[in-house]
Amino acid sequence: MTTIGFIGLGVMGGAMCRNVAAKHPGTVLAFDLSTAARDALASTSAHLVSDIAEIWSAADIVLLSLPGGKEVEAVCLGSHGLLTAEPGPRVVIDLSTTSVATARKIAQELGQHGVAFADAPVARTREAALRGELSIMVGAPSDLYAEIEPTLRHMGTDVMHIGPVGSGQFVKLINNALLDINVIAIAEAIGMAERAGVDPAVMVEAVSKGSGDSYALHHHAPKSMLPRTYPEKSFPPEYKIKDLTYLLELAADLNTPARSMELALRYYEETIAAGYGGRYFTAVREFISASIPVRGAATPSAASPSKQSR
Repeated sequence: MTTIGFIGLGVMGGAMCRNVAAKHPGTVLAFDLSTAARDALASTSAHLVSDIAEIWSAADIVLLSLPGGKEVEAVCLGSHGLLTAEPGPRVVIDLSTTSVATARKIAQELGQHGVAFADAPVARTREAALRGELSIMVGAPSDLYAEIEPTLRHMGTDVMHIGPVGSGQFVKLINNALLDINVIAIAEAIGMAERAGVDPAVMVEAVSKGSGDSYALHHHAPKSMLPRTYPEKSFPPEYKIKDLTYLLELAADLNTPARSMELALRYYEETIAAGYGGRYFTAVREFISASIPVRGAATPSAASPSKQSR
């Protein structure tokens, strides 16, 4: 029976690992540096280990859910990483979001040591992760994809083979950038509606029935941007900057235009400078609204940056 290892039990990783532990018939081993993150697996069949080396040496397939490319590279290729393990896993699946170049570099180096690698970044919310309803975009050889697809379906309802290694990361970065740009456009429209004397909630409802409709308009606008709710420990603008930077580096390498993405990057940088670091990225709405304040209207206290903002 296949043993699965899971490294990284953060906001998304903990939820994904819970589903793997619930659905995989074999052993599931899990590791995270944070005790609080490891508590996310309480009441599951996953076996928490205290040393990452136990994952490398015992698991056949290892899943990674880490903050970014730097962490993935350190875990796979660092001095205490996979390559120091004996015998080591057969397959590593990276569920994190990294650059395309990082995915290809890791695949090449692991391949030289007989370890197969797939990039399989995920999309959708933590709630979708808890339900096992993520969208997963996979970059891998066709035979490897066929092998790992059942494992990925423990976590996602929409699992798609995009192409060779790196292509999963490319599509994920594009997905994120299109969402980012859409959220910013909605934030600008809300600010404009406020200045024009139009109820932003009515505007959002009306546009959602027309050709301007989108996932962000249905999800992010009513749940976060209109009520001005931007929780911490969600998906902050810092992560948006990381992902957009990956994509802009690729655009520069490919010599392709990415002006809308450059604008999105500046907006999220300014959102952090305005005091909304660490809050949900839709707080970009506050930065934009502050730039075009409504005459005679006070900004709701709920929109003020948290004292705990990072």
